[in-house]
Amino acid sequence: MDRPLLNRRLAEFGTTIFAEMSALAVRTDSINLGQGFPDADGPEEVREAAVRALRDGRGNQYPPGPGIPELRAAVAAHQERFYGHRGLSYDPDTEVLITAGATEALAASLLALLEPGDEVIALEPYYDSYAACIAMAGARRVPVTLRPDASTGSYHLDLDEVRDAVTDDTRLILLNTPHNPTGTVLTHDELAAIAELAVERDLLVITDEVYEHLVFDGEHTPLASFPGMRDRTVTISSAGKTFSFTGWKVGWVTAAPPLVSAVRSAKQFLTYVSAGPFQYAVAEALALPDSYYTALRDDLRTKRDILATGLTDAGFQVFRPSGTYFITTDIRPLGAVLSKEGDGFAFCRALPERAGVVAIPNAVFYDHKDRGAPYVRFAFCKREEVLREAVGRLRKL
Repeated sequence: MDRPLLNRRLAEFGTTIFAEMSALAVRTDSINLGQGFPDADGPEEVREAAVRALRDGRGNQYPPGPGIPELRAAVAAHQERFYGHRGLSYDPDTEVLITAGATEALAASLLALLEPGDEVIALEPYYDSYAACIAMAGARRVPVTLRPDASTGSYHLDLDEVRDAVTDDTRLILLNTPHNPTGTVLTHDELAAIAELAVERDLLVITDEVYEHLVFDGEHTPLASFPGMRDRTVTISSAGKTFSFTGWKVGWVTAAPPLVSAVRSAKQFLTYVSAGPFQYAVAEALALPDSYYTALRDDLRTKRDILATGLTDAGFQVFRPSGTYFITTDIRPLGAVLSKEGDGFAFCRALPERAGVVAIPNAVFYDHKDRGAPYVRFAFCKREEVLREAVGRLRKL
């Protein structure tokens, strides 16, 4: 058969670097700081809730298409609890949709809301599924680059560049804050400017807020809470990052009824439904006391600081994140030989043999590969003893 077996718009993505680096970690017995998943499970009481649901026969068959009522109510209550002071609340019956993780929520939202030829503005570097889902929808991504500033040790958004990226073909803005992989948390003023632009140009916005509770510096503010944004914003979050159950794949969409209805129409042809028993457990997890969320944040802040200090001592330029559980580094201060002439891919492929640690090259998150070439991402959502061992290995570079 001469015709390629993979759709040409997806062929450019191929096998992800994550699979390659995880396999390399196993082969070299390295510490895997590449993929962003915790190496310890979440709360015992939440696991027990999942077991009870299984034993009681709850969710073992198809759950309702929008998600079980208990979880939709819990998501709505969660929004009211954390963001009600900003005037943000949702009707669990018409404005909440449960999905197979945030990744399906993103895919369903983009497939539902885009037509071939539409343009989507996304902040670069970006989570790799953004590009694939935009391609599957037949739309065109328009990257706006977050730029690193060595003097501040952080990344910055050029709002003029965002405005200039909008054309008559722009359908929506795909926003991620707290931002993976840079750890940037967009400020109130930045979000207000994006909201004003969306209203002015009549744009939809999809916001990926899965790291909403992992903010160490500053504050997370949902874009939907800004004037004019409640009815044009699809907000996405999930249980994986907040409760350390990434394998359960329970996510959700909150939006105005017409947007939720559109996303659900696409979602039903993807997984249809998923994670029945886990939905009951996540409903209980969302009701955990404030002390849980505070402890989670404080624990990850400590881990961030352990890894950031260790990477700095090892010779990396470190961009200390304000949120998420990733640290971006510039490898060029290590020198031309060690940094492979600033080639992040070559550096990451050599690092396991050289130091017994796995990282991810940031260039994979860019359309403009040259802008991400010298940057490498490390995950710190691991046990402290694992991070300290990794730091010790990296200091030997």
